[in-house]
Amino acid sequence: MRRPVRRAVSRAVLGFTAVAALSAGSFATVPAFADGGTPLPVAITGTNHVDLPLHGDNGDPSVPQVTLRLAAPGSDEPGEGGVIPVAHNGDYKIKIDASGLKGVAAVKLPCQASGLTAVCEGNEIYAGEQYNRLGGIRLDINDDSAAGDFGSIKVTGEGEGVDFAPLTIDVLVGGPELLGRKLTEPAGLAAGDIYRAPVGFRNAGGLAAEGAVLHFYGSRGLSFPDSYGNCAYKATTTGSLLHQGIDAICTFSGTYKAGTAYALAEPLKVRTAGFALNDVFSYGFSAVEAGKAKALLAGDGYTPGTGAPLTLEEVPGAASDYTRYTDLDLPSHNTYDLVLTGASLRGEAGDTVKADVGFRNDGPAWISALRSGGEPISFSVAVPEGATVTKSPDRCTFTTIEAGTKGYRCQVDTPLLENTKVAFPFELRIDKVVKNARGKVALPSWDNPFETERSNNTAWIVLNGPDDGQGAGGPSTGGPSGSPGPTASAGDTSGASGTDGGSGSAGSDGGSGDEATGSGGGLAFTGAGGALIIGGAALLALALGVGVVLVVRRRAAA
Repeated sequence: MRRPVRRAVSRAVLGFTAVAALSAGSFATVPAFADGGTPLPVAITGTNHVDLPLHGDNGDPSVPQVTLRLAAPGSDEPGEGGVIPVAHNGDYKIKIDASGLKGVAAVKLPCQASGLTAVCEGNEIYAGEQYNRLGGIRLDINDDSAAGDFGSIKVTGEGEGVDFAPLTIDVLVGGPELLGRKLTEPAGLAAGDIYRAPVGFRNAGGLAAEGAVLHFYGSRGLSFPDSYGNCAYKATTTGSLLHQGIDAICTFSGTYKAGTAYALAEPLKVRTAGFALNDVFSYGFSAVEAGKAKALLAGDGYTPGTGAPLTLEEVPGAASDYTRYTDLDLPSHNTYDLVLTGASLRGEAGDTVKADVGFRNDGPAWISALRSGGEPISFSVAVPEGATVTKSPDRCTFTTIEAGTKGYRCQVDTPLLENTKVAFPFELRIDKVVKNARGKVALPSWDNPFETERSNNTAWIVLNGPDDGQGAGGPSTGGPSGSPGPTASAGDTSGASGTDGGSGSAGSDGGSGDEATGSGGGLAFTGAGGALIIGGAALLALALGVGVVLVVRRRAAA
């Protein structure tokens, strides 16, 4: 087959925040709903650049690199009755023309496809973008593909009363492919130490890169002590603890040859906080011209660095130990102490008493749960004999806590700050006075190498116990609701969200110390002794660092 004319293309590989910035820019052009007879403006959206490595990994062949959608004015949040608002009613057609990729790459198109063209038809467009999915485009190299091949897919639309903004998807074969140098944790690295990361890349593509951009990230327990003049930094200290941390982008001019390795002239310093444990450091290089990268950073919340510029040096003979995704958990050694506290209560038959079961983390480490995506920690609460739970906390569910024993399973969201304190208030009606009636409060028996003290993983709710007022979870006394006596406290538990969390906020979105107050609808349950909850698969995953990879590892396919 006759090959098309090869063109040396130095298009930018728009990775990391660059892609997000461009995508966000396309949505910003969509104005409000059209007035009168003015056509409704709708943008055709999707990834606008795809790089196909000639020899590297092109991902799962069943997963498209491009997901086409329509972005219409308005919000895609369900309205009254859960109905999604409709922005347009009327027939329309979306035409996909991939003829520009003939002899460049293999293409699989959605909808009514014939060869390198396809047509998607519809008669309703919803507000927003989420519910306007057209389909995916899958691209792969074939026998005709060669380094430097370049082509485009044109996506256009037509329909009465609609003005479609077209989309062009550029495809480059065998372009610059910058693989990062693998990372390993030094032996003996402890919380509070500085890790000197040997950051670098090898251009495994078929073309030289005209410029490069380094993106690196550290989660909440990591920071970067040096500031470089060709870098810009953005700290996220609010919102979900899963996403708090520091992002940095550094730009490098120059030509970076195919088949050649490069490294920073000096290791990148990564400081670990005293509370750090399995925090994530990640980095990656993209072939983006320095000028374009700087333009994308403008107005995106990044602050320019102030020191000397960071530089790259060629590394002779380096051909191995490079990978597409580069990240490392730092440090892998630290400890925390999870503590449960119970309550010791007194009352007569018919009285209602309040037991504030307490949960806290005494540190020094936080529980990041970054790899497991924030799976909760659970513990069991059994009800003392002769009592009925009349009101239980929102985060506690009535269930079987072991064979033949009913009780409550309570959950604490992660990530969990290094000083989190949470109260779980239960209201119990004393149906029958049973001296020293006890209900066990317990974390699962789990193999957790980071937990330093197991003896305080169990506490007790004690009703009408010994006169010393000592429950197994700590000293506290209480009287019936409405009586002059004090209600039970939960040891050191404040009943509020986690307090001062350093760079992380103890906000509601972070799950770092959710206030667990009474739900008002707790299932009434008569207790008959306590038991230890069995299971804890989520906790084991948390302890071992097992879970899904970070979003930095995922290729965009929307």
